[in-house]
Formats: sequence, C-alpha cells, structure tokens
Amino acid sequence: MSIESLLAMNQQWAAKVAHEQPELFATLAKQQAPKYLWIGCSDSRVPANEIVGLLPGELFVHRNVANLVKHVDFNCQSVIQYAVDVLKVEHIIVCGHYGCGGIKVALENTNAGISDYWLRSIKDIFLRHREELKEYKTEHERLSRMCEINVVEQVANLAHSKIVQTAWQKNQPLQIHGWIYGLNDGVINDLSVTRKGLSDVDDIYQVDM
Repeated sequence: MSIESLLAMNQQWAAKVAHEQPELFATLAKQQAPKYLWIGCSDSRVPANEIVGLLPGELFVHRNVANLVKHVDFNCQSVIQYAVDVLKVEHIIVCGHYGCGGIKVALENTNAGISDYWLRSIKDIFLRHREELKEYKTEHERLSRMCEINVVEQVANLAHSKIVQTAWQKNQPLQIHGWIYGLNDGVINDLSVTRKGLSDVDDIYQVDM
C-alpha cells in the first residue's frame, strides 16, 4: 500500500466521521479534555483508542517499546506531567500485551543494537522475579508471565513518581491501573494492581514535598 493510499484513506475517514458526527472535529479543535492517560507499547497491533472503544480526544496516549515508565525518560515524564497537571486526567492506564517483542528480545542474549539500552531495565525485572519465572515450563508461558510482571512494575514506577504523588497530596482524583491485552482474542485483562493514593505506596518510596 502506497503513501498516497494512506492519504486517500484519511480523506475517506475524515468525510465519514464528519457525516456521522458533524460536531466532533469542531469540538476537538477547541480543546481536549480526556479523563484517561494510556501508556502502552508501540506495537502496531495494539491501537489504544480502538480496543477500548473511545473516540479521538477521549484518550491521551503515550507509547514506547514494551510500555516502560522510566524516571529518566523525559519524554514519558513530560507526557505524564501534562496529563496530570494540565489535563487533570483521573486514570492512568499502563497496558502491556502478551507476546511483546521488546520483552522477548530482552530475555534473549541477542544483539538488538541501541534497543538493548532501552530494554536493559526489563532484564533487571527478570532477575528480581527469576525464581517465580523458573516455575513455568515453556518459554511461551514464561514470556506471558513476564509481560504481566512488567506491567506491574511500571504501575509501581508511576506510583513512585513525584508527579503522581504531588497530585495525591493535593487530593486530586487519580488512579493508576495495570492491564494486559491479548493479541489472540482482543480482550484486556485487569491485573488488579490499581493504585489510588499514597496509602498504596511503600513508605520508602513516598516523597516528602
């Protein structure tokens, strides 16, 4: 499919949306007021808005390889700060997916080039959970569980951030959720690791403002 085809399909899509929802683009042009921030994987098979059935403007999105939340990643942290401080989102969703290529590469001894630097933290997570992961009999099961563990770890990273903790100290309504998406069935599973406030954060990680 050519680039020109993509532009033609965009015109068709815009015309279709304008016909079905005449006020949508005019409303979006004035402001965005999403209640959700989605932090997901860059994988093209996981289109954030579509899999949760939301329209443009209803989901603020940040994506990177393996849906990582790193305190030294100023891109991700800037998105989080804008979402929390300016847009006042009420929910941050970290959504991973089974069969994540980034996690698979991180668990192998292959040379992935510059990606190795980005994926290094996944190796650290693997080492912390190595005993549990040894219990899985197949590589597929181990990878699936590692994809889940990675989401849990990123939810914790979010809860440990100054941005989120400052919002909680101000009694700003904000929850962090950890989800995982199945490529084979399109279903999202809630990993039940929701954080709702400072009481959900271990004392050592709480920031004295």
